[in-house]
This record gives sequence, structure tokens and C-alpha cells, in this order.
Amino acid sequence: MASKLPLLLLLIAITCLSQFYRVSNSVIAPELTRDLGLSARQLGWAGSAFFFALFAVQVPVGMWFDRYGARRTVAALSLLAMLGALWIATASDATDLIVGRAVVGVGCAASFMSAVFLCSRWFAPAKLATAMSWVFAASNIGTLAAATPLAWIAATVGWRNGFLGLAAVTVLVALAFYAVVRDRPPDKPAPPIKRESFGEIVRGLLDVWTTPGLMPLLAMHFFAYATMLTVLGVWGGPYLYDVHKLDAVQRGNVLLVMGVAQIAGILAYGPMDRLLRSRKKVVLWGAAISVALLAILGLLPKPPLGLAVVLLAAFCFFCAFGTVIVAQGRALFPDRLAGRGVTTVNMAQCLGLTVLPALVGYIVEAFGNGDLAYRVAFGVLGLGLVVGAAVYVRSRDSAAAPP
Repeated sequence: MASKLPLLLLLIAITCLSQFYRVSNSVIAPELTRDLGLSARQLGWAGSAFFFALFAVQVPVGMWFDRYGARRTVAALSLLAMLGALWIATASDATDLIVGRAVVGVGCAASFMSAVFLCSRWFAPAKLATAMSWVFAASNIGTLAAATPLAWIAATVGWRNGFLGLAAVTVLVALAFYAVVRDRPPDKPAPPIKRESFGEIVRGLLDVWTTPGLMPLLAMHFFAYATMLTVLGVWGGPYLYDVHKLDAVQRGNVLLVMGVAQIAGILAYGPMDRLLRSRKKVVLWGAAISVALLAILGLLPKPPLGLAVVLLAAFCFFCAFGTVIVAQGRALFPDRLAGRGVTTVNMAQCLGLTVLPALVGYIVEAFGNGDLAYRVAFGVLGLGLVVGAAVYVRSRDSAAAPP
């Protein structure tokens, strides 16, 4: 385990940055709206831009993983994340914010899939979901940092200076990742690398897309994490501001609680596939409880703040089953297609994260930024999870060995 510790720490660091970037709009949304003159629709698109960029480059990222390895791919792309952070820090209008977040999205496109790619090589298959749950749970230190700490930074030195500092941190982490991380354990030397022809690349992609059981899994992955992050990472802050009138630090405190709940959920889901000997059951139960919580939020007119926080935190806990879907997806592919396979699975998540925040932006703008607007949004998100689960029931189950 000691030999794997540097790998885990750098995976946590790089995914922490990605988490911070992806949810940073939520707590400072009112300040961004004020300083850049954003509408609800533009705020939604700013949230989606990051994930659209992630989605757009998943296929090349998978090819780069298989050709160059995760180490070089992640380090190189992270420099783009630094440039995007600088773009955001100097933004003057909605277009700058959207473009800056898109550049950051490209820069973070390999971060989480590098954890899947590398953990699948460094850990036994039976421990893959647990190892990923450690990384993904600890990565939410970035989510927590984008709550109360970012709110405090914005109130103290301004959100622009916060992003300037984040750009510097991103460069340091990228350099450390390149210097320390290795694509394979020392006892598993890499096979000779054969440069694939264009035809072989296309055949590899076709092999991935025609894998039995892939499509139902993609349907669930489109909605699962995207639904949770649409609430936690994009619209949770505006909801707390518009409906409950919380200031920046108060919003940050609530988002911090939600982030901690998500971490607890990821850790709880990590060993569940081994305990139940089924990944499919874990996902379906998590989806069912998440739908019930969204239904309550959608049906209750302006619930008391305490109840709203409990419901939101519980939702973040129970909707944190995305790592189980990823582990189920990784089990579908042979090692030669590992990079393209896991990034294809991730494309569904990225597409969901592109669509759902923007969709909620249209809903909030159409219904007037009040309680009813967010209740409709919660209902629509819950309905999406129902659709995803209805397709997912046809997926091929996989199970880790019992503990």
C-alpha cells in the first residue's frame, strides 16, 4: 500500500482541483451575476460550459491514455486549466466566463478518468470500486473548498483574486503529477507500444461502442452524477439565495454540509458492491431514494431552512453512487481498450452535466427565480433519474468479490 500512496495523493490532488473548478460557480453565483451582468440562462450555460468541454474531448483523451499514458496526458491538459482560471479571473462579461470555464473543462478532462485508468492498473479488480471511492471521496475536499472557504475569499479579497491563486496551485499540482505518477506498477512493465493506424483506432472505438450492456449503463450515468452536481455545484447556491435569502458565507456553510454528505455517500457506496455482490442493486436503490428526496423538495412549498438543508444533504449522500456505475463500466472492457472504454462511459456523465444545469437555467428564468421555479427544477431532475433507471434495469450486472 505504501508504494501506492504517492499515486493516490496525486490523484486526489488533481481531482480536488477538478471538483473545485466544476462547483465554484455555485457559492459565488450572486456575485458573478452582479459583476458580470448574468441572466439565469447565462449562469446555467456557464455551469454547463465546463462539462460540454469535458464531453467534447473524452474520445481524444481516451486515445491519449492508451497511446501516451495518463501521466503525460493529465499534466499537459492541466496547464490549460491554469489558462482557463486566468481567463475567468479577468472576465468582463458572460462570454468571458463561459469561455474561461470551457477552457478549464478541457484542462480537467482527464482528471477523474485518470483515477479510473490508473486504479484499474494498480489495484486488484475486486478492490477497484473501493480504491476509486477513496480517491473520489477525498477529491471532494475541492468541493468543500469551493463552499465556505471560497465564499470567505470572495468576501475578503474578491473572487477574481481567488482564481488567480487557483491558477498558481494548478501549475504546481500538474508539475508534481508529471514528476511522481507512473502509469503502471513497477512489477507490471508496459507492453511494447504499437502505434495504431487510423483504421485500428476506428475499430477500437467501434469495439467500445458495440460492447454488450454499455448503452443501458450510459443512460443511468447521464443522469446520476449530473443530477447531484446540478444541485450541489451549480444551482444549490442560487436556490439558497433566491428562496432562503442566505448571504455568501451562509450559502457556503450549507454547501459545505452538502459536500460532506456527498463524501460520506461515496465512502458508503465504495464497499457496497462487495457486500451485496451486485453493482446494479446498489445503483437502483440509490436512484430510488434520490428520486424520493427530489420529489419531496419539489412538492413542499418553501420548506423551512433546516428541513431544506436536511433534504439537500440527504440527496447528496444517496445520489453519490456514480463510482459504482464507473466500476461497472470498467468491467466491460479489456485492458487494451481501458482508456477509450472509461472515457466513453464518462462521456455520458459529461453530456448530462452539459444538459441539466442549462436546462435548470431555462426553468428558473421561465418561472421567475422564485420558490416555484426551483420546485419545478427539482421535479424535472427527479423525473430524469426515473428515466435513467428505467433504461438501466436492462444493464448487465457485475459484482466484486465478497469482502
